[in-house]
Amino acid sequence: MWLVAGLGNPGRKYHRTRHNLGFEVAELIAERLGIRFKDRGLYEIAEGAYGDEKIILLKPLTYMNLSGNAVRAVRDYYKVPSSKIIIIHDDLDLPPGRLKLKKGGSSGGHKGVQSIIDKLSDNSFLRVKIGIGKPLDEPVEGYVLKKFSPSERALIDNAIKRAADAVEEIVTSGIDIAMNIYNKKED
Repeated sequence: MWLVAGLGNPGRKYHRTRHNLGFEVAELIAERLGIRFKDRGLYEIAEGAYGDEKIILLKPLTYMNLSGNAVRAVRDYYKVPSSKIIIIHDDLDLPPGRLKLKKGGSSGGHKGVQSIIDKLSDNSFLRVKIGIGKPLDEPVEGYVLKKFSPSERALIDNAIKRAADAVEEIVTSGIDIAMNIYNKKED
């Protein structure tokens, strides 16, 4: 069993913003699997499978900085080990559209990831990071809550598809093989 959590903020105000890429990837995976999210108050959840592997998709509804509350609740309920938890989130340190898969480590300053580390008392879960680039002349807090420009959106839509593919590769082939495929720079 795998727990796949896409991070974001709830509500129409945040739909398709830089900080909500995790939600978009989780929604695409659910669409591909033909499953629907159900609202459970603290989070939305959907259950499906890649082959023989059960997948629990999660979208925390706690706002980004409290994502750990939802991830811990679902992890504890389903008894999912950290090695089978995948967190999908935006990353300021990567160029827009670039993917990076990672095993464990620090939050890199991402408050949603830090909340998960704090609530799980563990940082060994897997990550699928999607680059959003750094703002040139505005505070990070405002930048991450903005929508992408039309020229960026095409790049990001491709990254969302690749991130969903990467999650499937992790589940079916393992993180090491997935990292070899998806951590390469695209031409």
